[in-house]
Amino acid sequence: MIGTGGFGEVYKAQLRDGITVAIKKLIHVTGQGDREFMAEMETIGKIKHRNLVPLLGYCKVGEERLLVYEYMKWGSLESVLHQGGGRLDWGARKKIAVGSARGLAFLHHSCIPHIIHRDMKSSNVLLDEGFEARVSDFGMARLSNPLDTHLSVSTLAGTPGYVPPEYYQSFRCTTKGDVYSYGVILLELLSAKQLGREGRRYEILDSELILKAGEEMQQYLRIAFECLDDRPFKRPTMIQVMAMFKELQVDPENDSIDGLSSVKEGGGGGGIDELGEK
Repeated sequence: MIGTGGFGEVYKAQLRDGITVAIKKLIHVTGQGDREFMAEMETIGKIKHRNLVPLLGYCKVGEERLLVYEYMKWGSLESVLHQGGGRLDWGARKKIAVGSARGLAFLHHSCIPHIIHRDMKSSNVLLDEGFEARVSDFGMARLSNPLDTHLSVSTLAGTPGYVPPEYYQSFRCTTKGDVYSYGVILLELLSAKQLGREGRRYEILDSELILKAGEEMQQYLRIAFECLDDRPFKRPTMIQVMAMFKELQVDPENDSIDGLSSVKEGGGGGGIDELGEK
């Protein structure tokens, strides 16, 4: 077992052909919700993009619901940032910020029907062996017609701290809710988070990164704050976020990625390029 949470448990497993996978065992999926889940997994399983973790399959046995994903060598962004594995330099963080934004933009704008993730957080951004960000965990995802302004849901999804304020006032989910959650992830990439727990919030931007990329970090912080606006209609779309990154002339592929040797291996478990196509 390599992970656990309110959804269930995640296991690292090897198939008979030798391929290593991550298997997520879900709990509390029954009745109408189960029928919707199975239908949506059929759709999501057909989606391929460089910034999404491929869903290889799913399994329904009795009351068990299993999702089978490609195994990601470095595990989740959360574990790399906050569990003492190693330090991500600014080039790596930019690459992860842009990659996760690109994955979300693909779900929101290039997929038909569109897909609202509903549980974006740093533990659901996984890192492959090249530290390319892969959005994962579609167990809470919902399909949306391009003409829909929102979806009404029967239960509140998401994780406290990442859930946009409007979700607590209504059971309506929109792509702008995912944008808010992405803004929180972007703040995590910019911050030395342990300082918040130590009461040193004025030092929240990672001081070591500021020495090398202070001006650029301020631009990223501006984008994060736009995503975190309390008013959903004021938040940018993920396409607009990608356009903001392009204006900054972000080219993470050419940035160095150092300081990663101590990161411990973990796991978990066309469309839009810079703005565009893979």
